[in-house]
Amino acid sequence: MRHSLLAVLLLVAAATLTSSCGYALAGRGSFLPQTIKVIGIPDFVNDTNFYQVEQVLTQKVRSEFIGRGKYKVLPQATGVDAVLKGEITSIAISPSVFNAAQQATRYVITVTGKIEFRDLIADKVLWENPRLVFREDYDVATGTATVTDPATFFGQDTNALERVSTNFARSVVSAILEAF
Repeated sequence: MRHSLLAVLLLVAAATLTSSCGYALAGRGSFLPQTIKVIGIPDFVNDTNFYQVEQVLTQKVRSEFIGRGKYKVLPQATGVDAVLKGEITSIAISPSVFNAAQQATRYVITVTGKIEFRDLIADKVLWENPRLVFREDYDVATGTATVTDPATFFGQDTNALERVSTNFARSVVSAILEAF
């Protein structure tokens, strides 16, 4: 009886130690195939009227992949294991909070685009979002006029495009690497 109890306890201990709950730290894992070592990220296409937004967004996405430390990132779509292509289709800004004088003090910036991540070795799409919508809220300096044009908004708040592009890049790369 004592031996069977010991055997059961050892079996339970072994099962506990070898089992996994399936949780992992966000941003640490990758569900990409092991064959992907080099990722090409050519400049995104810009279908908006906002000058050079595609360059800022593309560079932030490249930097985010590089920051993950597992992949070599190149700015072309050839000679790579996988390619990420993006197209920014629109940028809109809308007031979301008003003060007592009915002046907008907070805005919602909405970036809409198309993203496709393709494994060139297996010739298949691993992740895509044909209508990616990314939203961020931002406060504006007091005393500014109504700002609904992205060029005017980004001109008044020089850090807004930087913040939006950083958060956009984190969202896109996390969605690709973490298989969401």
